[in-house]
Amino acid sequence: MENGQVRDALRHVRWIGGGSGGGKSTVARGLADRYGWRLYATDDVMGDHTRRVPVGQAPYLHAFMGMSMDERWVDRSPEVMLETFHWFRGEGFGLIVEDLLRLPRDRCVVVEGFRLLPRLVKPLLTVERQAVWLLPTPAFRETAVSGREAPGEGFTWRTTDPARAAANLAARDRMFTDRLREETARLGLRTIEPGTGTAEDDLTGRVAEAFGLGPRTSG
Repeated sequence: MENGQVRDALRHVRWIGGGSGGGKSTVARGLADRYGWRLYATDDVMGDHTRRVPVGQAPYLHAFMGMSMDERWVDRSPEVMLETFHWFRGEGFGLIVEDLLRLPRDRCVVVEGFRLLPRLVKPLLTVERQAVWLLPTPAFRETAVSGREAPGEGFTWRTTDPARAAANLAARDRMFTDRLREETARLGLRTIEPGTGTAEDDLTGRVAEAFGLGPRTSG
């Protein structure tokens, strides 16, 4: 299928990308419930895509899979972690597109996840309003991430130095968000920056407005 055909086939898709802890999943679920959209969460298909992607098309992924937990999260600098993380390199993005093309087109699909890199999504947009990236402040991200797991849970606790692993991960994700900010600005794509005190309903309303769905509402 040619690029123009793919773009036309995905005109019913709305894309929510952004940094870790930016509220992507919450907002996407809210919009799916509010408007009756189909939800496609890219995090949910990472395991399937890991199995499906050919080795030759995902060298960073397969190198990552061969590492120990300490090699992944403790021994390397956040800068190296950023540059070598497979999903940040766009590996497997084509499988997201394949999945979306297989879905029925009877209603809008909202896609969310950090794997939606601006440079990869922009060629798939019919209009700019189809996509938005959530770029959380460090404080917003810390609050969001800290509420996901109880102490002692999560993959960083499977390293020999959970505190360092968590610090490396936070630094990497801050740099990734900064990179998204630069890339969206360069490509002229829409962004929203949730900060401390941003309520869930307000953020969902702001994204709906960015999609051209009318003024923000509460409740």
